[in-house]
Amino acid sequence: MTNSSFPHAAPRVTAAQPHRAEILENPLRTYLLGIIISICGNVLISISLNIQKYAHVRQSQRGSKPYYTSLMWWCGVVLMGIGELGNFAAYGFAPASLIAPLGCVSVIASAIISVVFLKETLRASDIVGGTLAITGTYLLVTFAPHTSTHITAQLVQYYAISWHFLLYLFIEVVLFCILLYLYKRKKVKHIVIVMLLVALLASVTVISVKAVSGMITESIKGQLQLIYPIFYVMLVVMVASCAFQIKFLNQAMKMFDATEVVPINFVFFTASAIVAGIVFYQEFEGLALLNIFMFLFGCLLSFLGVFLIARNRPKIKQQDRNFIAMDRIPGRRHTDKVQPEAKTQTYGSLAAKFMCNSAGQADDS
Repeated sequence: MTNSSFPHAAPRVTAAQPHRAEILENPLRTYLLGIIISICGNVLISISLNIQKYAHVRQSQRGSKPYYTSLMWWCGVVLMGIGELGNFAAYGFAPASLIAPLGCVSVIASAIISVVFLKETLRASDIVGGTLAITGTYLLVTFAPHTSTHITAQLVQYYAISWHFLLYLFIEVVLFCILLYLYKRKKVKHIVIVMLLVALLASVTVISVKAVSGMITESIKGQLQLIYPIFYVMLVVMVASCAFQIKFLNQAMKMFDATEVVPINFVFFTASAIVAGIVFYQEFEGLALLNIFMFLFGCLLSFLGVFLIARNRPKIKQQDRNFIAMDRIPGRRHTDKVQPEAKTQTYGSLAAKFMCNSAGQADDS
């Protein structure tokens, strides 16, 4: 069956494959609920980022206590947790290939909030990028697959041993080992190498997050799924892949500028999530060619929008690594005080990195 907008069709049941009987047409209300939860979660994330950034700036201006002693900063952390929880829950209601690209909402909202409340400069590229990203989001929502699955333990097990997923997993492991060898042994510190490592881990994260979220959703509805070992296997995979994903992303943030890391991470993460949804959950099965083309076109517009918003953001001038402070010179009496500007630059740099890191959906707080 093909879908071109929001269809109201009968459930798909295949008698020849009993596990496929659990693949049902997603009701419009449930589908929209997943979209709304994801958008609200991403907006909360962008609000939390700007609250934490403002707390960084305010603490640096006062020059007294560390930023993590600020109540406002912790409010931002709580909002961040709620937003991420919303994104997690959204995977249980809508396809992973749709939820992942909606991460561009966080970048758009963050840019708007930073201009309105933090008085940052509004650039022409921000307007064009925001317009492209919003248009891309509309195309994603309209032409994305409107079918989803009732994620049960039996269905996850069935998908996990399918030949196309095992082939996909084998290719991914081989690529990951090659990239890790180049990165660790050959010391190839190219941004594409690091971000590909993040993306390969992200595909596993998306698969496990949707599985865990879907099984929790089914358990809440009355069909208990937490008694099956596959739930805890997916939970461990989710936690481990998230941890290593954040580790590599933080290393990229240290080696490269955030204006490079954020758009590349968004593109790679979204592409890996879409591929994971197609291969593991078969989300594009039965989708019309027009829908596939328009969906991919929406992804392209979102990619360009995020790139325009993130490119050439004002950089905070950092202290030269070869610079030695006057109070650190051997033999000099420690009578000089560090200038307040240096402290401000340090906190400002941390705030900028923190904001862009989380905009790539991997916050290290």
